[in-house]
Amino acid sequence: MTQDVPATDPAVYDAYQAQWAALPDSPQAWLARAREVAAVLGQDAAQRDQENKSPRAEVVLLKHSGLLKLLGPKRYGGGEQPWSVGYQAIREVAKGDGSIGMLLGYHLLWSTTANVVGTPEQAERIQEWILTNNYFVGGAVNPRDSDLRITSEGDHIVFNGAKFFNTGGVVSDVTVLEGVLAGTDEHIFALVETRQPGIQFAHNWHNIGLRLTESGGVKIDNVRAPWTDALGWDASSQTPREEVLKIPFAGLLLPTIQLVFSNFYLGIAQGALDFASKYTVSSTRAWPFGGDNKASATDEFYILERYGNFFAHLRAAEALADRAGDHLTALYRDHSANRPALTPQHRGEVAEWIASVKVVTTDVGLRVTAGVFEVTGARATSLKVGLDRFWRDIRTHTLHDPVAYKNRELGRYALLGEVPEVTWYT
Repeated sequence: MTQDVPATDPAVYDAYQAQWAALPDSPQAWLARAREVAAVLGQDAAQRDQENKSPRAEVVLLKHSGLLKLLGPKRYGGGEQPWSVGYQAIREVAKGDGSIGMLLGYHLLWSTTANVVGTPEQAERIQEWILTNNYFVGGAVNPRDSDLRITSEGDHIVFNGAKFFNTGGVVSDVTVLEGVLAGTDEHIFALVETRQPGIQFAHNWHNIGLRLTESGGVKIDNVRAPWTDALGWDASSQTPREEVLKIPFAGLLLPTIQLVFSNFYLGIAQGALDFASKYTVSSTRAWPFGGDNKASATDEFYILERYGNFFAHLRAAEALADRAGDHLTALYRDHSANRPALTPQHRGEVAEWIASVKVVTTDVGLRVTAGVFEVTGARATSLKVGLDRFWRDIRTHTLHDPVAYKNRELGRYALLGEVPEVTWYT
């Protein structure tokens, strides 16, 4: 059970509950709050990464900050900000701690799942439930695994099966489940309370990076949900609503979460550059045997050149990420109230902006997080410095979702004008 897993005492962040009692009231204020959270996390990020504890305290910090409510409607206590602000907040938190930036990003996606694949009534009810309780939402949704099996028992659906990976589930209040209804090829999403006997976590996340994300396995054993909570389904006929689930709008979960990925990659890389810069200024020594000796490392040509190059590429990646975020935000703004109006072509064109960000942030993120060692020096490889966590975090997640397939997808778009097929998982 969750309480048996080592974790930092959440009380270490008690002071922030009062400090952040009032929610931010503008996009700028929300991003300032995200930077404050990153500063708190950054103080001991390397130590917490090495301890590999369950992030119960860090999720409590997110709750105190209000960031879990950033996208929700104001009538239920949310910030009612667009995804473009949400993506920038993810990026800011990831600068301080990539794991917690990832958890925030996944929460924002899963907590708004009903807005995409649910009926308006379901979306309203679930938003009220999550926001008024300040719940953190995890997800046992991984298309690489076999689908959970769903059976119908009267007015309930019952989930069974297992997932090798879930994200944040151990420390969540609510978990998103997804599976296939027996005898059909129809998928069903539902949100259930996490703390129940039928959700059994393996506690086996011991990877090299993103160590505070609780992304290990989970067994789902006879977990029940009412048919009324089957997102986008008609509870009386127990059939999918075509006007909700058989339209391109229902396929927005994929590009939305792909841009979540890209923004925490970008934030991690920006955090690495900032961390390395401070280290170079304070600790890196000039090379004394080059024949063009400098008094300080900050006068070394190769160090200045590398930092300048990294900075330029990260600035370009940020501009691309913001542009894609604006496109997706506009799509949600223009079509949330009229979902059938979204065409496959329009959805696909926005998806290709997001695929472009994925390619660029993966390439630049890996290059920067590995390259900063060249400009910090051998002593920066010490575990107590903790510079390695940035590369390990990006390397770990980018392997779960090979960027080569995004390059191929973009190639077909560039050469043939093809947009990807509308699905929730590819």
